[in-house]
Amino acid sequence: MDQQPPGSPQGPRDQGPQDAGSLPGCYRHPDREAGVRCTRCERPICPECMVSASVGFQCPDCVRGGSGTGHAPAANQPRTLAGGTVAADPRLVTKVLIGLNLALYLVQAAVGDAFTNSFDLFGRAWLSGEVQGVAEGQWYRMVTSMFLHGGVMHILFNMVSLWWIGGPLEAALGRARYITLYFVSGLAGSALSYLLASPQQPSLGASGAIFGLFGATAVLMRRLNYDMRPVIALLVINLIFTFGWSNIAWQAHIGGLIGGVVVGYAMVHAPSKRRNLVQYGVSALMLVAVVVTTLLRTAQLT
Repeated sequence: MDQQPPGSPQGPRDQGPQDAGSLPGCYRHPDREAGVRCTRCERPICPECMVSASVGFQCPDCVRGGSGTGHAPAANQPRTLAGGTVAADPRLVTKVLIGLNLALYLVQAAVGDAFTNSFDLFGRAWLSGEVQGVAEGQWYRMVTSMFLHGGVMHILFNMVSLWWIGGPLEAALGRARYITLYFVSGLAGSALSYLLASPQQPSLGASGAIFGLFGATAVLMRRLNYDMRPVIALLVINLIFTFGWSNIAWQAHIGGLIGGVVVGYAMVHAPSKRRNLVQYGVSALMLVAVVVTTLLRTAQLT
């Protein structure tokens, strides 16, 4: 079958001459009628190809080539409150984090203490015939300990909290900002635990990062003028558990909470004109504080 040229009739060839009132076909999609022309090149464009400009609409080629004055295609994408791109699956990162935690817990259960002792967090202690710990250069423990857990109830409680708090927060911030918040909060918790806890005391768990999500959620709800009583009540309950039960690394919880409040505040209150600079600048400053704290504690222990 011969292909019909743009703007030709859609019926059989013997239908007759084209109606003078019919619309031309889009230059990118010839089978679609185009009732609008690009204000720059005047090519016909269908609704899918229309990019809003200060005056009229422009075609994608003119926008990409910089010849137009309209916004880039990415600028027309819906944005979250913090300026992130709205994703098709707003909980994808949360699902991945939960999956990583569960997978590593299964490895812990299968391999045993040998695996856990190699990646949990402690300052400096005698282990497997040698002195090990963060002070001995094993700084990776500050990250790997965030994905380990001490039992079924430990990981169950943390993963339920991560899903309940993390999912809505990811949707509100966007993926990149949510990942930044999670890891900065977790590292802040690891740093405070390393600084204040006994160097022989191991700690592990996603609680530092999750407390950071709690803190950021409180900031977000305050920003939106929501009723904060539910999240405050839940946070208080968690703090009671933190200080009321033994064998809980309260330092990691408090460090993560502080990191989450600081970074969360920057995420939701940054001015739109300098949004990225403020958001990621504050996150970088928190990471600098983590590094400085780690170096100071290492100097004390070595």
